[in-house]
Amino acid sequence: MVTAEPQVLTVGDRYDAESIRLFREKGWWQDGSAAALLDRWAEATPTKRFVSDGVCEFDYATARTRARGLGAALLRRGVRRGDRVAVQLPNWSEFVIAYLALARIGAVLVPIMTVYRHTEIGHVLRNSGAVAVITTGVFRGFDHTAMFRDLRADSPALSTIVVVRSEAAEGELTFEAACATETEDSELGDHPDADVPQVVVYTSGTESTAKGCVHTWNTLDFSARGLARDVFQLGADDVMFMPSPVAHATGLMVGVLVPLSVGAETHLLDVWEPTEGLRRIEQYRCTATATATPFVRMALDAQRTAHHDLSSMRVWLCAGAPIPEALAIEFDQAFDGGVLMPLYGCSELMAVTCCHPGDPLERRAGSDGSPALEGVEITLIGPDGEEVPTGEEGEICYRGPGAILGYWRDPERTTATIDTHGRHHTGDLGRMDAHGYMRVSGRLKDIVIRGGTNLSAAEIEGYVLAHPQVAQVAVVPYPDERLGEKACAVVVPVPGATPALTDITSFLKERHISMQKLPEKLVLVDELPMTATGKVQKFLLRDLAREATG
Repeated sequence: MVTAEPQVLTVGDRYDAESIRLFREKGWWQDGSAAALLDRWAEATPTKRFVSDGVCEFDYATARTRARGLGAALLRRGVRRGDRVAVQLPNWSEFVIAYLALARIGAVLVPIMTVYRHTEIGHVLRNSGAVAVITTGVFRGFDHTAMFRDLRADSPALSTIVVVRSEAAEGELTFEAACATETEDSELGDHPDADVPQVVVYTSGTESTAKGCVHTWNTLDFSARGLARDVFQLGADDVMFMPSPVAHATGLMVGVLVPLSVGAETHLLDVWEPTEGLRRIEQYRCTATATATPFVRMALDAQRTAHHDLSSMRVWLCAGAPIPEALAIEFDQAFDGGVLMPLYGCSELMAVTCCHPGDPLERRAGSDGSPALEGVEITLIGPDGEEVPTGEEGEICYRGPGAILGYWRDPERTTATIDTHGRHHTGDLGRMDAHGYMRVSGRLKDIVIRGGTNLSAAEIEGYVLAHPQVAQVAVVPYPDERLGEKACAVVVPVPGATPALTDITSFLKERHISMQKLPEKLVLVDELPMTATGKVQKFLLRDLAREATG
């Protein structure tokens, strides 16, 4: 049975009239579209390289021609404005063309990372009601096109499959043939409204079913222009390097929209391998990037023997974990003065806090930054719903022009997340210092309730991570008959080490850590289970801790 078409979320549902007026008056929302930006740069710098991936590359004029052709081919297959189109591709230049084609005809991009399989994608297809998919054949040993052919039986809305760099079956389209479609402006129509849904990004679903985050062009463009201007200080001569998946929030925002906003270049890497990543930075003279923090550690380790020329790299934004001071110092040296800066954000809000050019090392290594962009308001809310004093922990709430309209086909979750003051509740905890810099301190529900006392898992993780034999750690609760819960430290040791629980607890006692915060169980693992966006899957670790002995 086909699910009834949902009522489309509108800007008026999310923001009051005064907020909308302010956003436009301040220039935070400027309307336009991604395709209009592409037109602008294709006219101004037609032969300038726009996107490359080591295999194929397109200048701005070619990118526009191909995007227009693909858009026309989809229209002729029945795709209409507001229809959702799933795109599951690696970090290839074709992903950028696909996004811009959908932006031109007013269809809604539903990006899906290549690591996701039948279960996750089946949910996305059913929830989004996608009418078409753009994907590839075999990539890293898995046949994506075959998967979508299987999923069509349970996704009756899905009628069109476009295949990139592979053979198409009867009734399907090849990407190359679709991009070669000749078209006129009259067929493509006017550029879409900047306030209607443009992208639905699904969360990685560490704890529950993935949610579809509904962004408009204005909510995305606000963050893209602001990051380009205030954080990366990007110009047309810069080259963005993007090894993070462009099919998710960080990669889409920083790898595609930020360079597009200023007519710069972007270089994509489809499989992260640190030595190859460094080689690409040197070859393409990349000047900026954004990744999860572990990418930096791997890059620095590789550079010890690779010795690439990394002097072009000016800014590397780090997300997902704090930046240790030693890592920031090592980065400054390896990248010849390049700056490592923290960024805190999420699919719903993109850029929440970050450090900015000129922030000293102690800010970059000791905080997650201040509000990322002008117009972003950050409030820390306590359990009573009131703002907490400086230095105290509270839930991080965001209000500003970059927030989603809501969750696709999930009004209950939308209502539970966005309060009557227009604040988006992130579910993350943080502390703000007297200078307006915030440190993310944990998840609202990422706690161990030991004997009725709430212990922050992130706080304990920070203590354990200081142990010299610990490379990575995640703290999770396990049941205890007497206290309700106790803390288990799941540790990835440094190579060659096998720390015991007593080694870690003695180390923490010497640093005068509260006894109740000492882990009472230790599990050693080779690696922590992660989502494709670099989040630890703690629900798996809770099961591991529950079953482990000792």
